[in-house]
Amino acid sequence: MYKYRIMVVDDEESLCEILKFNLEKEGYEVFTANSAEEVLTLDLSGLDLMILDVMMGELSGFNLAAILRKRTETETLPIIFCSALDGESDKIKGLDIGADDYISKPFSVAEVMARVRSVLRRSTHRNEQHEEATAENVINFEGLMVNNSSKRCTVDGVEVSLTRKEFDILVLLLQNRNTILSREQIMKRVWSTEVVVLDRTIDVNITRMRKKLGSYGNHITTRTGYGYGFEE
Repeated sequence: MYKYRIMVVDDEESLCEILKFNLEKEGYEVFTANSAEEVLTLDLSGLDLMILDVMMGELSGFNLAAILRKRTETETLPIIFCSALDGESDKIKGLDIGADDYISKPFSVAEVMARVRSVLRRSTHRNEQHEEATAENVINFEGLMVNNSSKRCTVDGVEVSLTRKEFDILVLLLQNRNTILSREQIMKRVWSTEVVVLDRTIDVNITRMRKKLGSYGNHITTRTGYGYGFEE
């Protein structure tokens, strides 16, 4: 069973130990640090959540969070601020930096545990949505890969230069494998309804695309009188 990895950052060692003890009782894997400077020396790539104090030494929790948001490996790391600064402006500042929650000291352990569970649930849901979107945007067939987000096509790891229409036709065919699509269906999906497209235009795009895809071009089949398809 997966154990969420949480880091507690506070210059009060006793508070770090209290939170560590209670979080571990909940089944989390917990790490601690006593300064923002220490955090910047650590590998944070595997973390699922950071509980962060604000007032710490020379580098504050706000400053640390701003730095983490600019780093690729931590730009989406969920952060809960836990601070004695309980003014509305402080909370707004923390949330504007990108924190997922803000808890004022003194707090109850039960409240912290509830906030942690809530943030982790939201974070897990966001990650699942992102993975689903990514899976929908990347289409693979053996060594052929099409990324519908970046509009890139690669064959065995080498990028292939396709025109916009060639790319759109390929995506359409890959999304409807083993199905023959008529020229009319391709026209409606790839070209604007305001543009007059001749059958010959589709044929030329298909012919050029086949050549560019090398051996994978052989999977694009023609059914005379019906249309085109991508057969596995």
